[in-house]
Amino acid sequence: MATKRSFALSIGASLLFLISLSLLLSNLDLRPRLFSFSLPISSTSQCSSSSSGGGGGLRAPPPLRVFMYDLPRRFNLGMLDSSGGDGGDGGSRFPAWPRGTGIKRQHSVEYWMMASLVGRDGGEEEWAEAEAVRVLDGEEADVFFVPFFSSLSFNVHGHNMTDPDTEIDRQLQVDILDILWKSKYWKRSAGRDHVIPMHHPNAFRFLRDLVNASILIVADFARYPRDVSFLSKDVVAPYVHVVDSFTDDDSPDPFNSRPTLLFFRGRTVRKDEGKIRSHLAKMLQGYNDVHFENSLATGHGIQASTEGMRMSKFCLHPAGDTPSSCRLFDAIISHCVPVIISDRIELPFENEIDYTEFSLFFSVEEALQPNYLITQLRQFPKQRWIEMWGKLKNVSHHFEFQHPAKKGDAVNMIWRQVRNKLPAVNLEVHRSRRLKIPDWW
Repeated sequence: MATKRSFALSIGASLLFLISLSLLLSNLDLRPRLFSFSLPISSTSQCSSSSSGGGGGLRAPPPLRVFMYDLPRRFNLGMLDSSGGDGGDGGSRFPAWPRGTGIKRQHSVEYWMMASLVGRDGGEEEWAEAEAVRVLDGEEADVFFVPFFSSLSFNVHGHNMTDPDTEIDRQLQVDILDILWKSKYWKRSAGRDHVIPMHHPNAFRFLRDLVNASILIVADFARYPRDVSFLSKDVVAPYVHVVDSFTDDDSPDPFNSRPTLLFFRGRTVRKDEGKIRSHLAKMLQGYNDVHFENSLATGHGIQASTEGMRMSKFCLHPAGDTPSSCRLFDAIISHCVPVIISDRIELPFENEIDYTEFSLFFSVEEALQPNYLITQLRQFPKQRWIEMWGKLKNVSHHFEFQHPAKKGDAVNMIWRQVRNKLPAVNLEVHRSRRLKIPDWW
């Protein structure tokens, strides 16, 4: 009997435990907790009229604050004088880029960047369109601009390494480094927040490896070692176009008003990837609707290119001595659809501009296939070409260099690209201040 009573009590206790456990579990949420939460929506992440001046959108960021080194004229404007000395216009206004400089103009980005920081007469309204403004106190600056005309120095002081005048170019580079290395602003960042134009492929050629931490303004990367210039650090800037701007391109039938299918006018004997030009010259002979001419960028030649591009549907852009050349930007300004032949070209402002909307791209291998290029162009739909022509008209102002600079023009686009480099610059500067072993990983 005792055994039966003990067994009954055990069964009862077990049932009571199971009932209690069931009641407890029914009041618990046993769903996995790892993914059961949701982040609160912050009110600061949404646009509001109070934060955007009532316009419903975000405010434009304030202009980039730029401290410009006050260099002797021999480093910049002095090279514009016929003597190459320190003479000048003698006035307070910024001197105009001299006429008749021809091909030297295409790499004059350094001049237009300097001009954008000085000599403005338009007051607050004009400054409101600027992506960058000059500050006189380096402690207030976001970046530091070095107005050394290194491209012009190469063009003025001798092209050949054996030319005695190249010593002037080399000495200018030595002297500018001496100035920078004594600067407290250079020392505190090792030059990382300094902006140095080197648009000509041979600019700053003697000592460029000593400023490899700085933000360089380049045309492309073909002649730079990978530890000197690369896309994540530097800014690719357009060439300054040498043909005249096409400001009245308003034909009701732009396709048929341009009788030439493909246009090229320039040097056909080039180095490196530019060797393709001589091959194309032979391949494109005999086509009635193709204009392919070997010529120099003289005054007459530039005028002929201006007229030829405006009469052409497509403008050929093979590589020169480097993957880029001024011809691409002459085509854009002329609203002539660029035909770009290069396997290694880098293009300006590509985070904001999609070149495939108004340009055609061919590899070197494709372009050298007999009849392939011309067949593709002749089969290109008229309506698609008209759409590209319209895009060219809409984007061409981004490739205009002018003084004073205007909203969205080339120099303002360059300064905007410089701003985009600042987060990486600040990361490098801040890390360098506390690391005992640089790049320890």
